[in-house]
Amino acid sequence: MLIDLSQAVGSYLHEVFVAKFQWWVLLGYVAQVMFTMRFVVQWIASERAGKMVMPIAFWFFSIGGGMLLLLYALYIRDPVFILGQGFGVFVYARNLYFELRDRRSAQATM
Repeated sequence: MLIDLSQAVGSYLHEVFVAKFQWWVLLGYVAQVMFTMRFVVQWIASERAGKMVMPIAFWFFSIGGGMLLLLYALYIRDPVFILGQGFGVFVYARNLYFELRDRRSAQATM
């Protein structure tokens, strides 16, 4: 029983990660790593500051990873993924706009 389950899991993982490999999947991996990096830079910045901070790199990784994930979603034709990433990229870009606008405003008052 345990051997059958192990073989079934092994076969499934081989099919998903090896047999169905395409260059688009590699793009999806790169996109997911970039998207995950946003949390890494936010975590490191917060640890250094000793409080929650949102570095500007968070928004750049969000936009870059989100756009690549959107491209991948368009290729695989997944409507849920397309809507989620499409809306997300819009929100990340808007937040980056606000951040850059506020930084310019703060520099102008100095």
